[in-house]
Amino acid sequence: MENKLKKFNDEVKKSYGNILNLEKNNLKNFIASNIGPIYKSSKPSKEAYLNYEKLGGIIGVDGSVNRKGGASPHYVDFFRALAKSTKKQVEDRIINEIYSPILDKDMKLVLEDDGELENKRNQILSKIEVEVAIDAAKELKPFLIMMDGTFIRYIIDCKSTWEELRDVCEREKILLIGVIEDIKTHIIGSKLLEMGYTDRLSYDRELLFGRLDVGEYIVIEDSDKTRAGQLTSALMRSSNNPNIIGIDIIDTQRGRLSEMVDLIFGLTPENSRGVPIWLDIVDSEVKISHNTMEAYLESYLDSEIYERYFVETRSKR
Repeated sequence: MENKLKKFNDEVKKSYGNILNLEKNNLKNFIASNIGPIYKSSKPSKEAYLNYEKLGGIIGVDGSVNRKGGASPHYVDFFRALAKSTKKQVEDRIINEIYSPILDKDMKLVLEDDGELENKRNQILSKIEVEVAIDAAKELKPFLIMMDGTFIRYIIDCKSTWEELRDVCEREKILLIGVIEDIKTHIIGSKLLEMGYTDRLSYDRELLFGRLDVGEYIVIEDSDKTRAGQLTSALMRSSNNPNIIGIDIIDTQRGRLSEMVDLIFGLTPENSRGVPIWLDIVDSEVKISHNTMEAYLESYLDSEIYERYFVETRSKR
């Protein structure tokens, strides 16, 4: 294993040598000329935070899914979406859902196409996240709704529900942003490849690792993502962690992007992995534990149904 890993390390260095050796300032100059301007954010004042609270506070939205059971179709997926306000007196908004493929009428599809099942899982999770955001927008009228993840997945998985959320936020003048921890774009890498700076496509996460200063961000002027989804996006280093995060905002609110980037910067602890602390809090509270799932199933399913369909044989070892 030691020899295999050493060889792997050498092959990565050889394959990506021109990327790894790119000078920080050279890459920044390339980005500014070919991708978009690089800005420096600043943290909001205490007065600004107090004003945001007066204007309705910040709602953090996240979802989770956990599974109990064995191989398809003998499992149940538990879904939960949470919208949590920074205003202490405001109650959380929660949507729960369950799904099991044993109830799907087309059992042949269920048994043969795991890809379709995964798509359905993603669609359910995306939909309840957007639905709980709509509920929060209509009932709580916050200053800002901050969602965990890119808006593109909502556009793909639940377009009509997403458009309702967008319409509500525009009508009620609620700012709507998405914070993306796991960057999968290759906007900069594609441009480097196109212009002959490299012979291998690299992802933005790899290229920008440690290349931006803390608080710096890039506004993406043109990409498939912005054109397809009527979005404006930015890439940012928000903490001492060398990784970057992504930020999505709807195009009609583009003029507020710099303000939102400053807010994200201010809400992100310096020594964290780069995600605003309020989203971390929401993430920790929305998770459904295995013990909770078992308690629900044992309480509300007949024992025969529970044992027959959802208890793995290996769990009895």
